[in-house]
Amino acid sequence: MARTVAVEDSLTPIRQYLQEKGYEVVSLRPGHKADAAVISGGDKDVMGIQTVAQDVPVIDARGMRPEEVLQALEGKWQ
Repeated sequence: MARTVAVEDSLTPIRQYLQEKGYEVVSLRPGHKADAAVISGGDKDVMGIQTVAQDVPVIDARGMRPEEVLQALEGKWQ
């Protein structure tokens, strides 16, 4: 079963890359359940992050390539 990752809407290249790698990607919004969250780092108090990211890894993707985000996610799940 594929893991679900909540990704900020502004992180389009990361969203696309994770989808290509088989992850289910949802928007970072209240009501979406996910196994991890990826944020842009511009505003760490993004609306909905507390709802989505309770007891799950949160990756600050600022300055990271999509490959690096995936590596960080997989490292958190090990």
